[in-house]
Amino acid sequence: MDFEKEIKEFFGENCEFDAPMRRHTTYKTGGPARVLVYPKTSEDWSFILNLARLSEIPIRILGFGSNLLVSDKGIDGITASTRRMNDVAVDGETIKAEAGAPLDKVVEIAVDNGLAGIEKLSGIPGSVGGAIRMNAGAFGQETFETLEYFEVMDFDGRPSIISKEDLKFGYRSVDGIENFIIISAAFKLTKGDYKTLTETRNLVLSKRTANQPLDYPSAGSVFKRPQGDYASRLIDAAGLRGLSRGGAKVSEKHAGFIINFNHASSQDIKDLIDEVKRIVKEKSSINLELEQILWGKF
Repeated sequence: MDFEKEIKEFFGENCEFDAPMRRHTTYKTGGPARVLVYPKTSEDWSFILNLARLSEIPIRILGFGSNLLVSDKGIDGITASTRRMNDVAVDGETIKAEAGAPLDKVVEIAVDNGLAGIEKLSGIPGSVGGAIRMNAGAFGQETFETLEYFEVMDFDGRPSIISKEDLKFGYRSVDGIENFIIISAAFKLTKGDYKTLTETRNLVLSKRTANQPLDYPSAGSVFKRPQGDYASRLIDAAGLRGLSRGGAKVSEKHAGFIINFNHASSQDIKDLIDEVKRIVKEKSSINLELEQILWGKF
């Protein structure tokens, strides 16, 4: 079966071949994805999943690539981007958003409608689906605090609804959703004061600008926060601020970030991650746990 030909016939302009992943990740690195498709409907998903199953090829789900490092060697199989799944709707105190909607756009809509509960998630550069996948959070707020339920599809194409009460979740982790594709989510918010919410959002955005290296490509916090400490503090204490490998560097502005400051390769970034982990372990006896996701061979 020529699965590439079938995908081209089905998706037309909504697919790419040998798509450079540097265009689809916030690190701005990564080799080609053999096939990149942009599903929108349940029929699109059913087609992809059935084709992947019959052809016995892997399928990966891509949000905004804001927590992802893709190998320079690229990735095989089908990569399905959720970017066309970006509808957002407000119903009273509930916001329903498709998986590919920008999380920050959902926050902005909530604030504009005087709805409280996610305003401190302002500026997070990922999608709704990605935020759910890792229980993204910032400034003391987490995605799962206001998440009510989300719609999913398994890899056999069967839809279902998952309530957060059905899952075990914690800091930057959610167990039990690895075998599902997130389609949409509903957030149950509360009435708030528009002026106060706007001030909080603006404060969070200004803090991000002041404290994070937003002038360079990165993928946010590289490591999870160790219990009772901060990865950035441990990295700083180990004297690693500004450490570089090739075009990748530990940010001088925020030691928890690795930045692509000079045409870094993904391998440069991976080598620097490994070096940081090794030195922090040597200096503090703490094993830093990677928050970011690796695709492909390194």
